[in-house]
Amino acid sequence: VQLQASGGGLVQAGGSLRLSCAASGRLTSRYAVGWFRRAPGKEREFVAASNWNGANTGYTDSVKGRFTISLDSAKNTAYLQMNSLKPEDTAVYYCAAATAVPVSAYYSRKESYRYWGQGTQVTVSS
Repeated sequence: VQLQASGGGLVQAGGSLRLSCAASGRLTSRYAVGWFRRAPGKEREFVAASNWNGANTGYTDSVKGRFTISLDSAKNTAYLQMNSLKPEDTAVYYCAAATAVPVSAYYSRKESYRYWGQGTQVTVSS
């Protein structure tokens, strides 16, 4: 499985961006998808995750109510809709996938994910 993240860019505070994560290769129904980010000088941190059909999702507190993770299984693509962006959201955003997991599972620990995309830069100006 290979993941390709896209959709990053430069946006003003209060603006929106939608990140995409396209998967090549076959994903079964037992997978989870996560989004992580790494700001300059910081560790990679969890942002959002979903089980394979979007029925179960989780978010880090700082993005709740602003970010939404969704999946389009027909397109093998996951999305991260980011609204009301803040300068502190500036980071490289990575998507990740875990396979052969319980159907309701999603994970916030980066160690739970085997497959990673290359990252896309999001810069929010004040």
